[in-house]
Amino acid sequence: RAPSSTAQGEPMGELVRAASHAGSWYTDDGPSLSKELDKYLAAAGKHPKSARALIVPHAGYSYSGPAAAWGYKCVNPDDIARVFLLGPSHHVFLRKCALSRAGVYRTPLGDLAIDKTVYSELRATGQFMDMELGVDESEHSLEMHLPYIVKTFESRESGMPPLVPIMVGALTPAAEAAYGALLAKYLDDPANLFIISSDFCHWGKRFDYTPWDKSAGRLHQAIEALDRMGMKIIEAKDPDAFTEYIARFKNTICGRHPIGVFLQTLRQSQSSGLSVAFTRYEQSSACEGYEDSSVSYASAVVF
Repeated sequence: RAPSSTAQGEPMGELVRAASHAGSWYTDDGPSLSKELDKYLAAAGKHPKSARALIVPHAGYSYSGPAAAWGYKCVNPDDIARVFLLGPSHHVFLRKCALSRAGVYRTPLGDLAIDKTVYSELRATGQFMDMELGVDESEHSLEMHLPYIVKTFESRESGMPPLVPIMVGALTPAAEAAYGALLAKYLDDPANLFIISSDFCHWGKRFDYTPWDKSAGRLHQAIEALDRMGMKIIEAKDPDAFTEYIARFKNTICGRHPIGVFLQTLRQSQSSGLSVAFTRYEQSSACEGYEDSSVSYASAVVF
């Protein structure tokens, strides 16, 4: 690998982010991975409209790969010139959004190049920090979408689109609005695809989250009702109501801040007429009691 920075601290374009979760969260064998994603995509339903943005999960493919396919199947690769990828930080506490120091993101299916022009524009705002390569490679919320992006665009005549990965920190509502304002002009361009990485409820003692509204029925039904309450607010494109929902119910939606930024981006863009529709909802298991645990996976298409 090339050095991570020059003497002036400017990121070097040659730095490569390794596929650090390949071989554990998903197979590191390219042909096997390609077949696995093909299988998920073949089984998924498709929204009648082409996607301008997706909200899709980021767990290991054996868990959330099928649900994520319901989003990626709705992308028309020939309509897209650039991919913005927003995901949460699971391991490092940030109060800002962070950009990668890498110039290339590697996957078992091929490489994705970072869009240096857009990265320069974002850095020029002074609102983004750079993350070290180790932080980048430890985070799975961005990486789990990379093979799906390569698979989605493998038929694109002009090759792979450049990537704009953004790690979103634990932002205040005001910061989410500020980043939404910065990103709005990019959403206005229909050639830009936005991918928002998020799982939904993490329920169970191991997540320190065990609410159960028994009026909603069995435990897994109550978890679904809680998630769908949030999904309905997202479909309404209401960032303020989403902030209130999270504050009230503390739902463990790990991508709540990327979702918040995206809802603000929708609000402040010329694309306010876009619609949001959730097309798939799944749970890793059907919880029946307090000794159980599950993670919810939902996919939405923005069109």
